[in-house]
Amino acid sequence: MTRQDLVRRLETACPRVGQGEADGDPLVTPIVQSTTFCRDGIDSAPTHKYSRESNPTVAALEQALGELEEAPPAVCYGTGLAAEAGLLLALLQHGDHLICSQALYGGTTRLLQQVLVNAGISTSFVDTTDVAAVEAAVRQETRLIFAETPANPTLALTDLRALADLATRHGLYLAVDNTFMTPVLQQPLELGAHFSVYSTTKFIEGHSAALGGAVVSHDEAALERCRFVRKCIGNIQAPFNAWLTLQGLKTLPLRMTRQTETAAQVARWLDAHSETTVVHYPGLANFAQAELAQRQHPLGHGAVVSFELRGGAAGARALLRHVRLCRLAEHVGSVETLLTHSASMTHGGVAAAERERSGVTDALLRLSVGLEHPETIIDDLQQALIAAADAATQSPPTKTGTSTEVEPCGAHRSSS
Repeated sequence: MTRQDLVRRLETACPRVGQGEADGDPLVTPIVQSTTFCRDGIDSAPTHKYSRESNPTVAALEQALGELEEAPPAVCYGTGLAAEAGLLLALLQHGDHLICSQALYGGTTRLLQQVLVNAGISTSFVDTTDVAAVEAAVRQETRLIFAETPANPTLALTDLRALADLATRHGLYLAVDNTFMTPVLQQPLELGAHFSVYSTTKFIEGHSAALGGAVVSHDEAALERCRFVRKCIGNIQAPFNAWLTLQGLKTLPLRMTRQTETAAQVARWLDAHSETTVVHYPGLANFAQAELAQRQHPLGHGAVVSFELRGGAAGARALLRHVRLCRLAEHVGSVETLLTHSASMTHGGVAAAERERSGVTDALLRLSVGLEHPETIIDDLQQALIAAADAATQSPPTKTGTSTEVEPCGAHRSSS
């Protein structure tokens, strides 16, 4: 399938997700807010029995998410982290080992280092931008490679075709966190991955109204195992959240296209600004992996930009105090433009040394670009950057990589 065919298919399919086709079917998927379902008798086999196992509204979302990657129905969970945990518990057991991207969401790091390790599942955190380093980390007990690309929040890329070839050679699963790109911009299964993993809370739902997560795969046996583990643990998505996500999904291609175009414009402006020292965005010509970016997601490079200021951590603190349009929040993918101080918010529970190794410095700010007019976003950043520059002249910049807390984000240090 060509990229043009993909765009046409998704832009046609998304507005119609969850709709019935028979006479009298509702145009909008109903919310089936019921915990349990009746049977004709003890020998009957209804499609749905109890909503911890399956639910009609959740099933409609699962069907839709699978269709976006031309796969069987997905498995939906209460959150993105629940999706990760559910997949790993379905595939791995005591004594197994996995290789994980070094630069990734802090919540995933906590899950692996502080929870799954207690179940006897070990993890090696590796720079997955270096395929040779990944191969060197493979052990006899390795079962899975988990990659996040673009990485959160550095936006470092992993070559998925190369990693899929490596996984095939060693008989390993490859799972990809595709939250930042969504199926609109990147299709991991097409690139050779066995699983696409999503926090649907982010761009897929898109309105900061519903938590959710999903696993998509062509491996129906693995999906059934995921459903069994989900039933045992009880971390299925709620019907109302699934319904909200279905509504967000209808506009996903349009939102991703607009937000990506605006993010590219904002990234170029930031890159040319005298007050920035580093700007991370795969669409920039000077991005270290620009060639891979064009090959892996030629339709666009997402709506997330990260950057550092000449004023370091003090400059970041000042900018966060002075933005007016951009909201300070621990989130990406909303229709509003959001700023996050990753070191104290999303990665607040990760040790400072580990954050520094993965490039998450105290000076780094993550910008999730929304649907506002590009010039309005730039105007807000400009006035905040002026204030940040003024603040930097009044106090020496904090050394990059230190553990200095950046106000006003300190209260989020233990958050997700």
